[in-house]
Amino acid sequence: MGKRRKRKTNNQSRPDSYRDRGNQEMNITQILFWLLSVMALFGDMMVITSKNPVYSVLWLILTFFAISGHYILLNAQFLAIVNIIVYAGAIMVLFLFVIMLMNLNKNTEPQKHRWVKFAGAIAGGCLLLVLVAALRNTEVKGQSALLNAGNIGLIQNLGKELFSTYVVPFEISSILFLSAMVGAVVIGRKE
Repeated sequence: MGKRRKRKTNNQSRPDSYRDRGNQEMNITQILFWLLSVMALFGDMMVITSKNPVYSVLWLILTFFAISGHYILLNAQFLAIVNIIVYAGAIMVLFLFVIMLMNLNKNTEPQKHRWVKFAGAIAGGCLLLVLVAALRNTEVKGQSALLNAGNIGLIQNLGKELFSTYVVPFEISSILFLSAMVGAVVIGRKE
């Protein structure tokens, strides 16, 4: 029965590519980032390709929720809440009302000529070309965002700054909103 061979347990027996991958394991933040990114891109594509405008609005709401998830990953809770309340809530309800009031049917939609579609494709291609030219020389490798670190985006710090340093502009904006509400009541009142 001779000697048993010892298994090599160190990384020397493994190829270099396998050893290097061990240091690059994905943590939960990266998994959430990629999941939210795929969800946002899928929602964007569905907004563009949906035939029914109501479904496009619903896919846009999914996209706004994915973007709010990115804000939470960046430790900006206030922006995430405002994005959900303002965009996914109020503006999407407004879009739905407008779409439903317009009563869009294929029968009432005017037919577009081929040259209009061709001009739209050329304009989109030019926009893509400008974006690629503008972003071509940017360096992204050296830059990284702080994920769940620090206290920059916390609502507590925003409140402290808003009610100490910027209290006068905050109160002026509240007076502006109050006057807008009074004006809306006066205009809406029937005589």
